[in-house]
Amino acid sequence: MNTNKINWKKAIVAGVLGTILFDIVGWLMTGNFWDIPSLLGEKTGLGLGYGLVGHYANGILLSVLYAGIAPSLWGPNWLRSLLFVTAETVALVWFFMLPLLGAGIAGVNLGIMIPIVTMVRHFAYGIPLWYFIHKLETKPSVSVKTV
Repeated sequence: MNTNKINWKKAIVAGVLGTILFDIVGWLMTGNFWDIPSLLGEKTGLGLGYGLVGHYANGILLSVLYAGIAPSLWGPNWLRSLLFVTAETVALVWFFMLPLLGAGIAGVNLGIMIPIVTMVRHFAYGIPLWYFIHKLETKPSVSVKTV
């Protein structure tokens, strides 16, 4: 991978697919689909459409951020993705978003399972990050000259 440039196409695809996987895992764990977009639309008063755009734009933004910093992270590629989504979940979801929504740190005011659900959903989001940002890296081609 060229560490000087972000592959925007791969980062956007990873962000969209990661967010879809996040939503599917959330639905399987909670029985609610698009709970986050609904919450965003409700809290802003702008409706589900705005919530969907915000939710998926956030997924893309985080993926682009990951694509930019991944070469600087420690460890094998799968661990880099795991570390990124773990740090993002703790810093941005547990200590920022959930308290801002009145759910307390890590959302424990809503229930003891909320930290587990949010982390598992973000682990699912990280799978396409690993796959599209790292697994599909272009390998340098080797040319063989015959004389």
